[in-house]
Amino acid sequence: MRLLGVLLLVGIVVGVGALVAANEDPESHVLARFETPLEGRTISQRHNARLSVEALNGAVIDTHGEFSFNKTVGGWSKDMGYVKAPVSFNGALVDDWGGGVCQTSTTLYNAALLGGFEVVERSRHRFAPGYCPPGRDAAVAFGGIDLKLKNPYDFRVSIRAEMKRSGLVVSLIGPKKVDRKVLLSSEIVRFVSPREYKIEGSGPVNRVRNSGKPGYEVMTYRTIDGRQELVSVDSYPPFHRILETKGR
Repeated sequence: MRLLGVLLLVGIVVGVGALVAANEDPESHVLARFETPLEGRTISQRHNARLSVEALNGAVIDTHGEFSFNKTVGGWSKDMGYVKAPVSFNGALVDDWGGGVCQTSTTLYNAALLGGFEVVERSRHRFAPGYCPPGRDAAVAFGGIDLKLKNPYDFRVSIRAEMKRSGLVVSLIGPKKVDRKVLLSSEIVRFVSPREYKIEGSGPVNRVRNSGKPGYEVMTYRTIDGRQELVSVDSYPPFHRILETKGR
């Protein structure tokens, strides 16, 4: 099938001193940083994302050590303050505990890719989320699906995670600069537009039950200092648009 071309091309020079704020420890350096937008996220999704960001912030990955998102965040149940929020399940949006946490794991995943980290375990969502390019998401489910990363450096790396008004930001911090250029690119192999379906509802007005998302088959690459590697090949079905029409 004909390739549809490069979707995304993002480069970053790891260890750029200008990325370190003036009030930070001069011995700490930003190895990589990534932000995902909060636009369109519900109040409950933002609440869960904030709790997971707070749990992630300050975590330290040992020298050549392995990191587990689930072990670090520690779960997202009701007794830990999390609430039910929209998640996609079998082609429909349903409320489930911790909906929104995957945006935190996805933001960390992208920072780790840009930081040159080894990806030990990563899973895609069934449908491509809207807060990152397709092929660059990292789904998590406590007790089952995890995000695991390995520190490639000969020093410890700390995670700084924060929620700003515009989005979630994750930075990887080390004690020294690393002269490394990392480039991420995505190639769309297949694109499928969502269909639109109408169902008769009992409500007094028409409403959009599912807004719809395209389907993709995408290949994600990472180039480190001129050496390219295939990171993942992901396939997402379309998330069809569902309109609930006014009942008679």
